[in-house]
Parts: sequence; structure tokens; C-alpha cells
Amino acid sequence: MLPPLRIGDLEMPVPIVQGGMGVRIGCSGLVSAVANCGGLGTLSGMGLCPVDTKPWDFERVCSEELLKEMARCREKAPGKPLAINVMVAATNWESLVRTAATGGADLIVSGAGLPLKMPEVVAGTNAKIAPIVSSGRAAALISRVWRKQYKRLPDAIVLEGPRAGGHLGFTIEELQNPRPLDELLVEVLEAIAPYERDAGRPIPVITAGGLYDGADIARMLSLGASGVQMGSRFVATVECDAHDTFKEQFVKCREEDVVIVTSPVGMPLRAIRNEWLQDIIDGQRKKFKCSYKCLHTCDHRKVQYCIADALYQADVEGNLYGGFVICSSTTPRIQEIVPVRQLIDELVSGAEAALAGLVQKAG
Repeated sequence: MLPPLRIGDLEMPVPIVQGGMGVRIGCSGLVSAVANCGGLGTLSGMGLCPVDTKPWDFERVCSEELLKEMARCREKAPGKPLAINVMVAATNWESLVRTAATGGADLIVSGAGLPLKMPEVVAGTNAKIAPIVSSGRAAALISRVWRKQYKRLPDAIVLEGPRAGGHLGFTIEELQNPRPLDELLVEVLEAIAPYERDAGRPIPVITAGGLYDGADIARMLSLGASGVQMGSRFVATVECDAHDTFKEQFVKCREEDVVIVTSPVGMPLRAIRNEWLQDIIDGQRKKFKCSYKCLHTCDHRKVQYCIADALYQADVEGNLYGGFVICSSTTPRIQEIVPVRQLIDELVSGAEAALAGLVQKAG
């Protein structure tokens, strides 16, 4: 049996977290399916509002849509823990985090920047909070600031390595020559150990980035991780809320299709090459209208494309002539689209077998 994932008084029988994927890739369909299988489903607060939302309504509509989707998750997976992911780079980050916290989120996860103010924003609620980090240095910095300014420490930490999809806290050079996630995990565990001793409680670390099968899960758990987070594996599931055409790209993807580009956020992204994305790689600028400034770090006058529109076109509309698909480094290994239950059963049985093998080898 795999050990459960414990975050304070939250307990997930399966130590697998479905990563938050914005622009309606992972909404109530996927999140509730993972939760009902014993894992932790994560709803992304990013990209939930309609693309034609007026600038003056942006913050309100985003919060309303987040609450609606949270209610759907609760309805489909009653009594199960619910995590919410919100990017620090979002201009309405504070509003979304507060909405999630007051709306009853069990855990709020935040990356694409340092969520240094998060304890202040969730104050007075029962929400647990977990930063996403890419190094031991970042984990220590956040822990130090939170302890000094708010007398609080992370309830968990998500360590996202350089092989992940999404916005990454690494340079393009670091993505091209990635450090092993194993090394980063050891570094983070060492960095937070003094804070765990001071608090008299563990700070569980959840590893993410290019993890694919049960053997990967077993390796992370054996090194001291409390759980793992996966995104791309859950895109290729029946219950994933993204358009079928979008999901099919994960099955068709080959090694040579995976490229690294810079997002308007200012961070590198790993994605699946298509004609639209090749235009970006070749230096073209796509025409777009910035209906609302959704990202602090995006200057719509200078960037090549609108990432909100590009992802909406691909994720929601299935229009790969108007957008592109974000992926992890192990996406080319995905062979089929399966039900969430089948995927989690496969991951758990594989991890149990691999852990048994490690114990036998050690003995």
C-alpha cells in the first residue's frame, strides 16, 4: 500500500495530485474524477472567465466563475478535499486567492512568481496554502518571509522541476540541460528542515515535472517526497475538460515535436510544435486585442501573442490554427486516452511494485 498524502488534517488515500491546468483544461470533470479516486484534484482559477469579458468586469466575473466551478467540484465529489491553483503573475491573483479561501478551498497552490503575501490574503479562513518552488533557495525564502511577517509556514510545498509543462521557474538553458528532480528534492528537503524543526511538524513536499509512471512515483517517495503532482498524464483522460482535439495532441506527440518557447508572462514554456507555434518561433507577431490585462508581466504592446487567447483557442475550441498545446517532457510517452480510474490504478500498482522492489533490493 502506498502511504497517504497528509497535509495537516487533510488526508488523501492516494499520494497523487492532479496539477492545476488553466483555461478550462482541468475543471470539475477532471478534478472531481481524481478526487473520487482518492487523489487530490486541483482546479485552476486561471482562464475561467469568458474571453469577451469587459475590463471593468474582469475581476468580478473571474471570481464568480471560480465559485461556480468550485461548487460543481463539490457537487460531483462531495466531501473530498479540493485544491485551487492561482498564478502569482495574474493581475487578479489576490482577488482569486481570497475568493478561493473564503469559498471553502481546502488548499490553495500558487506559483509563477513568489506568493509572499499569501498568508495575509487567506487570513481568517481555514484554507491551507502551498507555494510552488523550483529550488531549495526559493523554498527557504518563502518559509523565512512567511514565518517572520505572518508567523506561519507553508502547509505543503510543490517542487516543480524543469521537465514540467506550464510556466517554469528556470531559464531556457536550464530547461535544455535540466537538473534531475531527485537532486532538487533533496535540496528542498534540506532547505525546509530547520523550519520543520521550529514548527514541530512536517512540511510535506509534492514533486512535479516529467513524472510519468509508478516507478517515478516510487522513486520520489523513497527520496522523501510526500506525494507527486502530474499534469500531462491527466490531460490524456476521458474526464479531462479540454477539447478532444486538444487531448489528441498528447497521443500524437513525438519527441521532436516538443519545443521550448517564451511566454508573454516572461517565463519559458514547453509546448507541442504546430504551425501556429512555428510562426512564433520564427519571430512573427500574432494580431490580438488585449481585452483586459490579465498578467502583471505581460506588455501587450511588445509581446508576440496573447497567451490567454492562444490557450483558449486550443484548449476550449480545439482550434490548433489559432493556438498551441502546453506539455511536459514525457508527453511523447503517452499512447492513449484512458479513464481517470484506469490511470490512477495503473500508477498506484506500478508504484507499489516498484517500492516493493526497492525494499527487496535494500534488504
